[in-house]
Amino acid sequence: MRHPLRLAIRDAERILTAAGVDSPRNDAELLAAHVLSIPRGQLVMTPLVSSAEVEELAGLVRRRASREPLQHLTGSVAMGSVEVSVGPGVFVPRPETELLLEWGLAALSDVDSPVVVDLCTGSGVLALAVAAARPDAVVHAVELDSSALAWARRNADARVGAGDRPVLLHHGDVTDAGLLSEMDGQVDLVLCNPPYVPEGTEVPPEVSGFDPARAVFSGADGLTVIRSVVSLSARLLKPGGSVAIEHDDSQGESVPGLLRARRVLSDVEAHADLAGRPRFATAVRVVS
Repeated sequence: MRHPLRLAIRDAERILTAAGVDSPRNDAELLAAHVLSIPRGQLVMTPLVSSAEVEELAGLVRRRASREPLQHLTGSVAMGSVEVSVGPGVFVPRPETELLLEWGLAALSDVDSPVVVDLCTGSGVLALAVAAARPDAVVHAVELDSSALAWARRNADARVGAGDRPVLLHHGDVTDAGLLSEMDGQVDLVLCNPPYVPEGTEVPPEVSGFDPARAVFSGADGLTVIRSVVSLSARLLKPGGSVAIEHDDSQGESVPGLLRARRVLSDVEAHADLAGRPRFATAVRVVS
């Protein structure tokens, strides 16, 4: 038996709205596209679906209504030109980080064969997006959590299979004063989307129930990891090299302040996301 897809999507949207999901229509359509294995834009060209497909969609909608992340249900997330796998045990990248990626790639526009380091890489999506956009780059990615690193390795292997240059993965702690010391003064770009939420902050159920806490929270002010990232970046960057660090919207002054406090860093800038909220800060290593 065939069923109208638009009615199935409407029912899904109604359920997700009642559950308090922020973007019910978006999620309903993306789940339907996932079930049908088609791009979202082709839903309008698919008027009827099978009973089995309606049941599969309903099952996914129930899980989403319980606030399981959409990306866990679809199994992937996109950034730049790449799509990576995500699931339990790794932080789900957010769309806002796309702006940090764009800034980083622009900073490399005049650099041949750049060396790039992605700190707190998680799923590896930032590092892999850079590697895909800049095949001439040598990209390093650092992650402390073993489960997240396994996801990064899985994604890196998949991108190599797609023809991208391998990303060099490191199991390391950004608070380790000696991390990557062999690369001091050799890096053109440092990117970092670290844990930055102050401890005790109320977060959505998708975060509290599914994102690893160590990938989200970072001390009373949320700056514990970022302080180490600033110091590490100042050490790794070559003269003229750039750093970009994502942060909480409450840290729009504190993170640029940490960067300005390093005499070897200059041209500190604060950047907002598409909603106008403080989202990341950048700086350049002084050219002596």
